[in-house]
Amino acid sequence: MSELTLFILRFGFLGLMWFFVFAVVYALRTDLFGQKVRKLPATEMAAPPLQSTPAPVSAARAANIGKGGTSLGATRLVITGGAKEGLEIPLPGEQLTIGRASESGLVIRDDYTSTHHARLLLWKDGWVIQDLDSTNGTFLDGTRVIVPTQVPVNTTVKIGTTSFELRR
Repeated sequence: MSELTLFILRFGFLGLMWFFVFAVVYALRTDLFGQKVRKLPATEMAAPPLQSTPAPVSAARAANIGKGGTSLGATRLVITGGAKEGLEIPLPGEQLTIGRASESGLVIRDDYTSTHHARLLLWKDGWVIQDLDSTNGTFLDGTRVIVPTQVPVNTTVKIGTTSFELRR
């Protein structure tokens, strides 16, 4: 091997090692401090898009919907499972953020909850849950939430190891 080829290989290997070091540091920083969340203008936050196609409805959700189970009359959020089981939170006026971040309205500290995990919004005829691109997802009655979806009263929402329901 020529001296030039050996020099280029050494330089390439050194560059590759530094790339991996920076990738690890970036991953640690993102895990510790979270990714920056883009603030939406007030006009975009006021009208989140709802599902255009109906999602499959489980028997429990169908029973709630048939009984007038919209979440418009919901006044509180009750944690039904997890570390804070039994805690009741009065629902705020328009939105409630959920996540590990200390500025969240509902702080859930577990390994399966993202820094900014989900958001509950009051929109038209009830409360809507919106997943904020979390790693482990948000589940409404066992179904993963992909688009903003209305939350009927007494229907279980699961984030990480915590589950909660909206109640009147």
